[in-house]
Amino acid sequence: MNNKHEVRSQFDEAAQVYDEQRRKLIPCFDDFYNLAVSLADVSTNTPRVLDLGAGTGLFSSLLLQKYPDARVTLIDLSENMLAIAKQRLQQFQNVTYLLDDYTNYEQLEGFDIIISSLSIHHLTDRDKQVLYRNTYSNLAPNGIFINADQVLGHTPFVDSLYKQDWRNKVEASGLSRAAIDSAYERTKLDRMTPLDVQLNWLQEIGFTNVDCVYKYFNFAVMYGRKSK
Repeated sequence: MNNKHEVRSQFDEAAQVYDEQRRKLIPCFDDFYNLAVSLADVSTNTPRVLDLGAGTGLFSSLLLQKYPDARVTLIDLSENMLAIAKQRLQQFQNVTYLLDDYTNYEQLEGFDIIISSLSIHHLTDRDKQVLYRNTYSNLAPNGIFINADQVLGHTPFVDSLYKQDWRNKVEASGLSRAAIDSAYERTKLDRMTPLDVQLNWLQEIGFTNVDCVYKYFNFAVMYGRKSK
């Protein structure tokens, strides 16, 4: 089965319980998301925002707390996840929902902020590079890209340390055996890429001020800016 179809199927299935489990599946949850939101610093109170792989709309909801008048577009493969996002963001007026593959998404009007959380690591390396190029094109001048995602350890040994730490914390999280096993099953969809490789891709494409602003084992927040 095509990996994108499998991703859609598994996240459609997990949609109803995804949010209540997420804090226990992300040991660094608060720092991971709060720091990502703090990076979204632009000069307008009504930024145009694109959320790639928006899922249940968590990242967008946090950003809307900071910019309540933002115009936000959420795009995701999973209809069930977007249905939950619509419930979560129902009080906001300027929100658009797109059920689509975001890899090749192109928009003529530039976005001030493009965000993504825990989604891009499901793409192949080739699709990641296509997405990063399109993301650069979709940004307005001075627009910023924030990707809060999971990365592969730069050696097999380091990666094994990352994965073992995560498993240890998930096993001690209090989640049910079924929920833990389901989370392990979803990791089979991962196509993680080392952090340094992705930062180099962003720089080669033209992003400036590229950095990893936060890292906790394989959880990393990447940043890049389009300066012109």
